[in-house]
Amino acid sequence: MVRDERRRVPLLAVAHGSRDPRSAAAVEALFDRVRALRPRADVRVSYLDHTSPSAGDALAALAAEGAGEAVVLPALLTAAYHSKVDLPRVLERAGEAEPWVRIRYADTLGPHSGLVAAAERRLAEAGATADPDTVLVVASAGSSDPSANATVESVAAELAARGPWREAVAAFASAARPTPAEAVAAAYARGARRVVVSTYLLAPGFFADRVREQAEAEGATAVSEALGAAPELAEIVWERYGAALAARRVPV
Repeated sequence: MVRDERRRVPLLAVAHGSRDPRSAAAVEALFDRVRALRPRADVRVSYLDHTSPSAGDALAALAAEGAGEAVVLPALLTAAYHSKVDLPRVLERAGEAEPWVRIRYADTLGPHSGLVAAAERRLAEAGATADPDTVLVVASAGSSDPSANATVESVAAELAARGPWREAVAAFASAARPTPAEAVAAAYARGARRVVVSTYLLAPGFFADRVREQAEAEGATAVSEALGAAPELAEIVWERYGAALAARRVPV
């Protein structure tokens, strides 16, 4: 048994949450896969908004059950406002209410090369393969945080390097440009014979629908599904968990 399982420190994942039930179903499917990798581990899922349980309620439940510490994992693809501001505020309030629970704050799922592999997996499932005549658009939700958008651009660059795509560009469903529609239209204007879109989102829902609708309206030949319960993501979760325990990081 590995050291992390022996200690049995609970893992509490915190996803964004959505009014769309497909989103929570995809998140739960991912963490079912996470549990399958370590059946003895205590793995729980919570949400920042729209879906129960909230992160605060989940932490209170752990405290009520006698947990002395927990690893909190932002189940997000990029580090932006939710992981830098929203969730730390939740953890600060939880620390005031249950000061005996020591919280280890893990990194977000991305950036990570495993996410690039998961994106390739979903593209292949959609029938999209790298080709010198095909432009790849990597479409994310978008953020007001430039570093989060830069992370998506780095994913596009890594996918381009793994090619052979004609090129790979980032697009954003909100808060930044180009939009998926703009990116697909511009790729055709530059002479691409085909354009395919990687939906670089954790789960289906509002933004994934927007990506697909915009991309298909501009003639994209394939649009992948959200990353969801791809096996690469489950592996990343345990990597982040182990790193958080090893670093013994406690948010202030």
